Amino acid sequence: MAILALASATLTLPGIAGVVLTVGMAVDANIIIYERIREEIRAGKSPRGAVEAGFNRAFWTVFDAHITALIAGIILFSYGTGPIRGFAVTLMVGVIANLFTSIWLSRAFFDFLVGRRNVTELSI
Repeated sequence: MAILALASATLTLPGIAGVVLTVGMAVDANIIIYERIREEIRAGKSPRGAVEAGFNRAFWTVFDAHITALIAGIILFSYGTGPIRGFAVTLMVGVIANLFTSIWLSRAFFDFLVGRRNVTELSI
């Protein structure tokens, strides 16, 4: 939303649909990452090792989903007009922001959580 405000973009109904789709993709990315971490914890890894392996295993799945949506947004922006372009802009901005936050920002948060403290158990 902040990026759209900086660009002085008007948020229309198709733009809201793009934001809703982006929120859904963010939830999906976090579920994939957390499930991978849970799998690693069930396999008996330490919290630090589970976070590391979980993010490594989930990276390409999340990256592929976001790049596919970004390509679809680029195509919609290239060939669409009016409302379709508004949807494409919010979709592309949301996908880029979501990819950054779900992969790098979440990982930094988890690294801070399990790396700095002496965590013996991780409940996800």
